[in-house]
Parts: sequence; structure tokens; C-alpha cells
Amino acid sequence: MRIFSRRSARTLAPSALVAVLAAAGVQAAAQSADAAPQRAAAITACTTAHMKVTVSPVTRPINHLLLKATNTGTKACYAYGAPFLRAGADAQAPLAWDEDSVPQSVVTLAPGRSAYAGISTSTPDGEGGYKAKTLGVLFSNRALSGSVGPEKTLKLPHHGVYFNSAATVGYWQSSIGQALFG
Repeated sequence: MRIFSRRSARTLAPSALVAVLAAAGVQAAAQSADAAPQRAAAITACTTAHMKVTVSPVTRPINHLLLKATNTGTKACYAYGAPFLRAGADAQAPLAWDEDSVPQSVVTLAPGRSAYAGISTSTPDGEGGYKAKTLGVLFSNRALSGSVGPEKTLKLPHHGVYFNSAATVGYWQSSIGQALFG
């Protein structure tokens, strides 16, 4: 009889332990699920307020510039879509986005990390044209329907760059190669 009691106690103890651990696991999973939206909500759209933005010429492809944005803040941010660019102080509309450059996911920038966008300034097929000395930069909102944060105005290299109607800007990418060569 004692053997049966011992076995019963041994068999019951692990099952009771499993029940306790299962309940704790469910509770921990619920707490993790509750915390997940808070962590996701903590990451916001990148803005020029906490980014160092530079524009530089590239040798290839021709008639291109490279836009680099580095997160100087203390929190990660999302670089949604493509930047809104105003080529020249008198520009009436932002450069068109190059829809062939859409990345597979939104670029997330941890502090100190950079995102890149290629800018095609002109093509032989483009019409009109003008030399711009500045480039206004704004970051896109999550819906890709407007901008967030203040505009940052950059001086363009070589005392100005020629733009025509075919000018476009690519979506934010996590590497220079993707930004310039897709």
C-alpha cells in the first residue's frame, strides 16, 4: 500500500507541477502580448529633428546623388517610404518616388544607424530643367500620405545640380548598393 501511495504521490507531483508551470506560462505569454504593442508603439517615424542628413555626389550611376540619413537620437525610428525632396527653393512639388525601388520592409534605424536613398537628377528623356542649389528634405509618415517633422535644407554639391522632369528619389534602403543599384 505504501508503494502505491508513493507512486501516486510521485505521479501526482509532476502533473501538479506541469499545471502550475502551464498556468505561469499562460500568464507570462499574456504579459508578453500586452507588452508587445507598447514596444511597437514606442518606435515612431524618423524626422529631421533627430537625424543627420547629408547629400553627396556619386560617380555611378551618372546623374545621381546619394542621400544619407543617420539616426542621432536615443531611440530607434522607422524610415517610411521615401523622403519628400524639394529640389531648389522655388520647387512647386516634391520629386516623384521611384516605385521600382520599394524595399521588402520598412527600414528601422537604431541609434547611430543610417538609411540611404538614391536620387536620379535627370535623364535624356526628361523635359525642361534647372540648376538647384539646395535640397529640402522631409521624412514620410507611416501612411505615406504626408511628411513628419521639420524640413531640413541641404546645400547641393558643386554649387548646384541640374534637375529635369525625369528626376526621382528612391525609397529608403539599408545599404548604399540597394539605394543606387536596386
